[in-house]
Amino acid sequence: MQETRQNKIARLLQKELSMIFQQQTRAMHGVMISVTRTKISPDLSICTAYLSIFPSEKADQMLRNITASEKQIRYELGTRVRHQLRIIPELRFFIDDSLDYMEHIDELLKLK
Repeated sequence: MQETRQNKIARLLQKELSMIFQQQTRAMHGVMISVTRTKISPDLSICTAYLSIFPSEKADQMLRNITASEKQIRYELGTRVRHQLRIIPELRFFIDDSLDYMEHIDELLKLK
């Protein structure tokens, strides 16, 4: 039962975080941030979000900027989900490099 609730909240947070990043990246042309996956702790206090950043050359810089503005993102998230959640979880961001890894594997397979 608790796992179902965690999954629902994780999906809600993924959707809202992706909307927040979509609004923020409209001003920066040539940069796209996608929230590929979110996980929430069993006590609903920590949300881990995995981000896919295009172009991948700017990923480290963008992740540093996102981590620096973590409190502002959490506040924006809180204003969006305040009627669904009682406690807004802490946010932790990581780069999801699975697409880069798949692209690298495809290049290696093409060489053979």
